[in-house]
Amino acid sequence: MNIYRLAPFFECKDSFSCIYSLLCFFIVPPQIMNISSDITVNEGSSVTLLCLAIGRPEPTVTWRHLSVKEGQGFVSEDEYLEISDIKRDQSGEYECSALNDVAAPDVRKVKITVNYPPYISKAKNMGVSVGQKGILSCEASAVPTAEFQWFREDTRLATGLDGVRIENKGRISTLTFFNVSEKDYGNYTCVATNKLGNTNTSITLYGPGAVIDGVNSASRALACLWLSGTLFAHFFIKF
Repeated sequence: MNIYRLAPFFECKDSFSCIYSLLCFFIVPPQIMNISSDITVNEGSSVTLLCLAIGRPEPTVTWRHLSVKEGQGFVSEDEYLEISDIKRDQSGEYECSALNDVAAPDVRKVKITVNYPPYISKAKNMGVSVGQKGILSCEASAVPTAEFQWFREDTRLATGLDGVRIENKGRISTLTFFNVSEKDYGNYTCVATNKLGNTNTSITLYGPGAVIDGVNSASRALACLWLSGTLFAHFFIKF
């Protein structure tokens, strides 16, 4: 705490009675006294964060989203930060700063975790010859992290079954064939699940002579042809 002294003040009632007064005021650096705890919510929920600070002069409280590119995070000058219909890209750290120009600002942080259902962001068909090693890969974004399952038609696959291995590392799951045979060719389904939902995609393991549809859009498509261990690609335009 600091004390600033102003000019003295004299008040005399008569020649024998005077009062000497010294007017002082106190300045107090900002201090955050109460702030919300870290919180986990589902996407679409409403969130309110609280940051209470004291000081003299009364500090200005500012909220800022840190987990975005510089210049893109929003700023709120209020003790309360309200977010309605929160999105997954609004997760991360939020910084509360209390400032009154007496001293350096007092800064505290709160972390918001936003849960959302899985969506498969990457899955790629693979061509491989008989007797070779083949790997199908499936990548899913989700919070909490997705759990994976692999199916062929209605049969769930497991490590060690028919010479395959399933390996899950974070957001990526792989299905490995150590010695591909003719019976391994076909469509496989990757299923990603967490407590908020699930999603799936079909991935194809194919061999020589197979024609597989690849990237499709409104204007063009890509077809890939596997011949004698070599991958060829050709484009054609859709109108």
